[in-house]
Amino acid sequence: MEQSFVMLKPGVLNRRIVGEVVSRLEKKGLKLVGMKLMHITPALAEQHYAEHKDKSFFADLQSYITSGPVVAMVWEAEDCVATVRRLVGATKVTEAQPGTIRGDFALHTNLNIIHASDSPKSAEREIGLFFKPEEIISWDDQAAMWY
Repeated sequence: MEQSFVMLKPGVLNRRIVGEVVSRLEKKGLKLVGMKLMHITPALAEQHYAEHKDKSFFADLQSYITSGPVVAMVWEAEDCVATVRRLVGATKVTEAQPGTIRGDFALHTNLNIIHASDSPKSAEREIGLFFKPEEIISWDDQAAMWY
């Protein structure tokens, strides 16, 4: 099974839509194996978004992600990363299709509401930044055969 890191950003909590977003991932059949509400420090934001550190939007991204609590999650399924990316939709909200999380809930790209790993390698790195191994709970999914 493949794992993916997903983070609901401060805008999701402020708008009270955490349940709706999590529900979409659950309804697809993904298995939640890690979840926590947390504040991200500037240092953790810099590690997480290291590939964007030299880009013009980095300061705004870091400011937004540290402006309030986030929900950090680990999801598991076959082809989990690609499946989550399809559910989340395009990063640029003007390109995010209706029916995707960003297409339905995001209006401004710079206040993007959700982060999802873009590759299995990124997922492994991101999960390691936000979760200790003992915080990932493996469990027997009795409903898996229905998805």
